[in-house]
Amino acid sequence: MDGSRLAEFRWAVVRCFGAARGALSDLCDALATEVSARSLPELSTSPFFRRRWSSIYKGLSRGRIDRRALQAVFAQAAPRPAADARLVLALDASPLVRRQARTAADRTLVHVPNMPDGAAPVLPGWQFSTLVVVPEAVSSWVHVLDNQRIPSSETAVRMGAAQVRAVLPLLLPVRPLLLADGGYGTATWLQATADLAVDQLLRVARNSVFYRSAPPRTGRRGRPRKDGAPFKCKDPSTHGSPDDTWTGTDAQGLAVTLTVWGTLHFKACREIPLTVVRRVVHDPATPDAPQTLWCVWVGETLPALCDLAPLYPRRFAIEHGYRFDKQDLLWTRTRLRTPEQAQRWTDLVSSVHNLLGIARAEVGADLRPWEPAHRPATPRQVRRALGRILADLGSPVPAPQPRGKSPGRTLGARPAPAPRYPVIRKSPLKRQKRASAA
Repeated sequence: MDGSRLAEFRWAVVRCFGAARGALSDLCDALATEVSARSLPELSTSPFFRRRWSSIYKGLSRGRIDRRALQAVFAQAAPRPAADARLVLALDASPLVRRQARTAADRTLVHVPNMPDGAAPVLPGWQFSTLVVVPEAVSSWVHVLDNQRIPSSETAVRMGAAQVRAVLPLLLPVRPLLLADGGYGTATWLQATADLAVDQLLRVARNSVFYRSAPPRTGRRGRPRKDGAPFKCKDPSTHGSPDDTWTGTDAQGLAVTLTVWGTLHFKACREIPLTVVRRVVHDPATPDAPQTLWCVWVGETLPALCDLAPLYPRRFAIEHGYRFDKQDLLWTRTRLRTPEQAQRWTDLVSSVHNLLGIARAEVGADLRPWEPAHRPATPRQVRRALGRILADLGSPVPAPQPRGKSPGRTLGARPAPAPRYPVIRKSPLKRQKRASAA
């Protein structure tokens, strides 16, 4: 990696900014270096933010970002795998909860984990679909390719398919591998991505049912069968003989057994063949309850099982990336009013996350006395050390020009209250039937 890659990436990101370019650029530098800030106004105390604190909100409100150009910048800066490895992507969705923001438009009920017992695991807010490049070792060092809000008129599946379709041409000529959770291991997802040049390893529900190829025609009267014998994940008697089996150990030294069955399909999309993969982890601490994971492989030739076994756990890197964005980069701590402002803020957070990944080789880590030096650097440690490098590089935008004092609001002006918006429910509520009179 040459020493100018960090500066080139900063310049490329800033060129994607339109209106309010100076405020957005300073906000990126402040977010990348101000480790003690816990809110947007606190970022204005950074020496890299050369404007007043109100410029943060003006930049997010009036600024413009060319998202197509930003996608191209992110794809060009994506880490390239080794000659004998593949580029591995991961796709998932994460909520940005806005529980009491009645003036925020287009809120839906988003899934929120770890809710109290008895409470519904949903809250009003916005949901974002994220496509990243995951590292070989599970960590927060993911590289964001696209992070886009899911409107109330769309679903995570349709939005994710559109993201993959838009990003794949930017990654050519490689054929990447996509990992996704159970929400994408459906016939709807396979139909939406059937024509894409990407192999997929998707988790499926443990009660999924697949079907074998239809048997040959018997010559009897009546419609021939469209499906063969069922394959029920929960019923071992329907599995039959597997095509291949492999036993080994994972990174933690636990015994892993991988079993595959080929030439299966979903009933809703018979034209897409798939291979069912069962991954069983045997933990000596719980010998009677092995961890069983069901996945499907869709794409070209199935890799060797010893190479397939450690692939799906790499998907969990996107969860670590979410945690860093939310805890350190203040992704969910903002109180922005409109979905457009939330999208601009998300693009800035993704830009800073990728900036730290590029700076890792050039900047190093700023370690606390109690942090071990032999471990790989974390994004938090690189972020501490980034300030001195950005000071030497300078800002990609000129310094702001003083414009005098604003005249303020006209005497007697009374702005109208902000409009209120209801929470949009994607599935209509079912009307309760009235009890019939006795």
